[in-house]
Amino acid sequence: MCTVAEKMSATPTRMVEQDWQPLREMGFDDKACLEVGHVVGIFNYLTRLADGFGLVLDAGTREASESGVALRPADDAAIGRELRTGG
Repeated sequence: MCTVAEKMSATPTRMVEQDWQPLREMGFDDKACLEVGHVVGIFNYLTRLADGFGLVLDAGTREASESGVALRPADDAAIGRELRTGG
């Protein structure tokens, strides 16, 4: 999947049916391949948008990306409460 995402991001006009074959061999049908394409496209769009606005990572996110240690939700964040309480 990463190979497809990389080629689709770097050289989308060079994508051919054969590029999708590894996913098809894993059981991906047309709908699943389309979903992969959507996810790749959305991530590319969001990256370009962030770059265009000059957005930079906050210190905590930058540290997590460099260290490989995942961020934890803040105690007062709604998403953190949902994760801790299961709903």
